[in-house]
Amino acid sequence: MSPSQEAPLARPEPASAAGVSAYAQVLPSSAEIGPDGHLAIGGCDLAELADAHGTPLVVYDEGHLRRTAHDFADAMSRHAPGGEVVYASKAYWGLAMLRVVHEAGLAVDVASGGELHAALAAGVPADRIYMHGNNKDEREIEELLAARVGAVVLDGFDELDRLERAAAARGVTQRVLVRVTPGVSGDTHEYISTGQVDSKFGFPLASGDAAAAIERVRESPSLELGGLHVHIGSQLLDLSGFPSAAAVLARLAREVGAEDLGLINMGGGLGVAYTRDQRPPSIDEFVATVVEAVRAAWSAEGIPMPRLAIEPGRAVVARAGVTVYRVGGVKDIPGVRRYVSVDGGMSDLLRPMLYGATYEALRVTRPADEPVEPVRLVGKHCESGDVLISEAHLPEVAAGDLICLPATGAYGVAMASNYNGVPRPAVVFVDEGHARVVARRETYADLLSREL
Repeated sequence: MSPSQEAPLARPEPASAAGVSAYAQVLPSSAEIGPDGHLAIGGCDLAELADAHGTPLVVYDEGHLRRTAHDFADAMSRHAPGGEVVYASKAYWGLAMLRVVHEAGLAVDVASGGELHAALAAGVPADRIYMHGNNKDEREIEELLAARVGAVVLDGFDELDRLERAAAARGVTQRVLVRVTPGVSGDTHEYISTGQVDSKFGFPLASGDAAAAIERVRESPSLELGGLHVHIGSQLLDLSGFPSAAAVLARLAREVGAEDLGLINMGGGLGVAYTRDQRPPSIDEFVATVVEAVRAAWSAEGIPMPRLAIEPGRAVVARAGVTVYRVGGVKDIPGVRRYVSVDGGMSDLLRPMLYGATYEALRVTRPADEPVEPVRLVGKHCESGDVLISEAHLPEVAAGDLICLPATGAYGVAMASNYNGVPRPAVVFVDEGHARVVARRETYADLLSREL
């Protein structure tokens, strides 16, 4: 698969005047057209929010977030009682979001010292935090040990050595999971596929490194083996890779002795609909598939079913979030195309430029109007590649109009930058007609705050 593409990339036909129902797959569940013809989320008019808080503006349906988190917890309790749902905070690690998932009973995984700091600041108990990262440096190791995180997911022998030395110096024992690279990858873009042998993540199974890491941890007086971890990829719309991953993990567990492998973390990866033609598996289907894959694999090897964990991130937050932009100008190139430029782009939504991710677009006012010829929706940054949507199906738009991109709740704010000196957008949570700013818009002064 080409690095410039994210599977699947088939473009849907333009929506008819049926309104937001045509976009039900990608919009938050509360989305509706208000009495004035404006798109509304969580009972709040997006045009009014844009006028009040400026654009670009990231809006999350808080009720949708809470229901999704609860749905994951409920599915796990039904299919694997005693199992754990761990929110992958790299998808969006804002304090308000971390509080939502913690209140829903989810644990949290973090992938850096900064994300660890945010989780602790949000009130997530340290023993409910999993520390990820393929290159945890000495400072981060000291921070996680000082916090007493619940588990560290080990990715390599150098990291194992650093953690062991630091834990011994503190006189503590740190619980760890050994991350296994199983040689199984999901059907997704190569940049978000992680289970193949050629990966910076985890200990390869085929080389014997995974078994050797398990033995090293068992021998260490400063480390406690808590189980195994695997993650085969992200944005998976096909779950067929999980039985294979579970089978190789179960074989490893039997070969190394499963007596102290108390937890098997199967990672996340459940995809979401970014375009109207995509039909991702449901939360219940995802959890049931993963649980049954582990149950069957462990049964086949004749070893007891372990405690199970999963790590959804994107599937918790993506659909709950939308980004609102204001059109700055429309440029027609006769015989070529029409460009519609908005006041954001790669500094607030990098995924299309990073690996060809696709999105839909709606006009905020009268979104049910019939689309005209496709336009190229582009950002304001000084890069030809700053393209949000190559072919956006929109009604007629003009300077000053508002455009909404659904399903931008994951890896939008989390990846945002200040490229071209553009301040990062505000983030607003909405629910039942009430809106609250959870992250203010950056100012020009913020941009220079670290300069000496």
